[in-house]
Amino acid sequence: MKAPQHEELLRTLKARFEKSMDRHKGLEWAEVQAKLEVNTEKLWSLNEMERTGGEPDVVGHDQRTGEYIFYDCSTESPKGRRSVCYDREGLESRKEHKPENNAVDMAAAMGIELLTEEQYRELQKLGSFDTKTSSWVKTPSDIRKLGGALFCDRRYGYVFVYHNGAQSYYSSRGFRGSLRV
Repeated sequence: MKAPQHEELLRTLKARFEKSMDRHKGLEWAEVQAKLEVNTEKLWSLNEMERTGGEPDVVGHDQRTGEYIFYDCSTESPKGRRSVCYDREGLESRKEHKPENNAVDMAAAMGIELLTEEQYRELQKLGSFDTKTSSWVKTPSDIRKLGGALFCDRRYGYVFVYHNGAQSYYSSRGFRGSLRV
């Protein structure tokens, strides 16, 4: 990332951090920014999260490792990451009407991880997310081996976990990611 882009992203992240203090009580932006400035490769990943509509924000601090934890905090599943199958195997198994990409490969290319079901539920404690969309979550290997994949959403005030074939895709289903800095 070039310096002006780097500075613009830091301004955006700082503004979001300050606007949503309830997501990260007790944390200070100056400490987060200092960590970001020495981990510039993570800034690139955060920029990808931002560019695809994820609106990344700090949701925690790992006391053991000292890392800050970012999740996609967009109200709905990020627009730039929808209409994707779960993984490459699911994508390749489609006979027709293949989408352009898959969630697992996109996340890897961005340098982020798909949220787990547990992380998704943690996110939902911070607000109401995916009330009109849904998001693929990291699927346990025993489910994936059988051809399935998991996704979550929030309806009727509750968080639901569902299953679908990994080859399925919908215009309202994308994925949310996490990044540790």
